[in-house]
Amino acid sequence: MSIHSTASHTRSVLVALFVVFLWATSWVLIKVGLEEIPALTFAGLRYTLAFVCLVPFALARQLRAPQRALPWQALMQLLGLGVLLYTVTQGALFVALAYLPAVTANLLWSFSTVAVALLGIIALSERPSRLQWLGIALASLGAIVYFYPVASAQGRLIGIGVSITGVLANACAVILGRGVNRSGQIHPVVVTAVSMGAGSLALLVIGLSTQGLPTISASGWAIVVWLAVVNTALAFTLWNYTLRTLSAAQSSIINSTMLIWIPVLAVIFLGEIISPRGGLGLTMAVIGALMVQLRSPLRVAQRFLQSEEP
Repeated sequence: MSIHSTASHTRSVLVALFVVFLWATSWVLIKVGLEEIPALTFAGLRYTLAFVCLVPFALARQLRAPQRALPWQALMQLLGLGVLLYTVTQGALFVALAYLPAVTANLLWSFSTVAVALLGIIALSERPSRLQWLGIALASLGAIVYFYPVASAQGRLIGIGVSITGVLANACAVILGRGVNRSGQIHPVVVTAVSMGAGSLALLVIGLSTQGLPTISASGWAIVVWLAVVNTALAFTLWNYTLRTLSAAQSSIINSTMLIWIPVLAVIFLGEIISPRGGLGLTMAVIGALMVQLRSPLRVAQRFLQSEEP
């Protein structure tokens, strides 16, 4: 490898780590913003504004390389992807964070890779490797260790139920996204702009109609704007830059560090406490999820879709 290539690779790794750190801070900012903004309205505002920021990039790409109008079937797939990835997945994440500590929600969301591997058996006839099965077992055992004994508080159970819904929706979005991106006929920026537009607008409408728009302070709007512009639009652009140099496996490993950053940030900035047993369970779950992700036949689809993490 030449000196130039080595420098480029190192730069991409550092940028990717920075992006993942930004995504991890989103969980802290969401928890703070939820103190005054209802969950669904909050999520709708964040992703609708992010969509507005991405529209110029999609239009510029269209001007540079004009693309034929999307076939009806492809358009329906993108709309479905948007509903799964933003309306349901991100809506569920914001609601879950309203009921659960960030550390707990992070553990539950780490099962997205497990759900993808299991759904891949049904939808794509792709069977997990032995290492993946071991990772699934380790992650499941880690969750049992973390949650035992199961608390029956209503808010906690609601948060867990919503998280499971979000994890399953995200896994379905990965499966659908793989089908959309596998053909290579639609540019990733177009895929993101169309799906984010459809999903975020639906999420905003649902949020405003069910929860309304409260009076939001200047600090609240600052959080919304930061999450939309920096942690979504800018982070997505930087992540795509790193994908020119990093392999799918390297991107997956770097992205997995977010599962570590979130608990650290939650303890420091949110004052959350992790018991020794909880720490053991969380560690087991994270290692198990990483084992599943490293060998997943869907890692290329995950690499793209995980750029939509919070």
